Amino acid sequence: MLAFFDLDGTLIDRQAALSDAVTGLCRAHDFNAPIERWLRAALADRANPSDFARLRTDFGLTESTEQLWQEYVDLIAGAVSCRPEVLEGLRQLRAAAWTIGIVTNGSGDIQRAKLDAAGLTDLVDGVAASGDLEIRKPARVLFELAASRCGRSLASGGWIVGDNPAGDVGGGHQAGLRTIWLRGRPWPEGLPTADHTVDDVTDAITILLNETSE
Repeated sequence: MLAFFDLDGTLIDRQAALSDAVTGLCRAHDFNAPIERWLRAALADRANPSDFARLRTDFGLTESTEQLWQEYVDLIAGAVSCRPEVLEGLRQLRAAAWTIGIVTNGSGDIQRAKLDAAGLTDLVDGVAASGDLEIRKPARVLFELAASRCGRSLASGGWIVGDNPAGDVGGGHQAGLRTIWLRGRPWPEGLPTADHTVDDVTDAITILLNETSE
């Protein structure tokens, strides 16, 4: 049995970690309020090295893009965490013979740093980040890459758990997966409904564990 999980907003709270990371970066460099506001807006949905290249240009900073990016990666990785009950739920899935993959939008280096820092790396069998292929969810090829890195095939079916209606649920449908939506974002018109809707990722894990016993 194969289960994919989104990372940001599903297994970890990216927004809280982002806030801490931006605050830390600004304090370390004594950046002023306009720079901090720019960073919070530019990085709200995702972060890439190109964001920091634009930051240098827009504000005439002397620090290199590479330095700023690596500092941000280290800061946000240091700020993320995964709740103990979620980690335990993933351990139970593995004990029940589930294969677990991560399908996430974002640069590979930052997403893998978050996985390491949150204690998730040893609980998953494969990771596919959009930065690996420069293709974002809902593209089917990203799910195919994740399945391959888990030693599995989408032809065998599986599940995707995530908070993004289009990227996770819509992408999952296109990939032939069953879907569990973590409620929160507005639901777009015309998008097929998820197989299940939950308020917490632990509820999604319980659904998967119940599938094991059926």
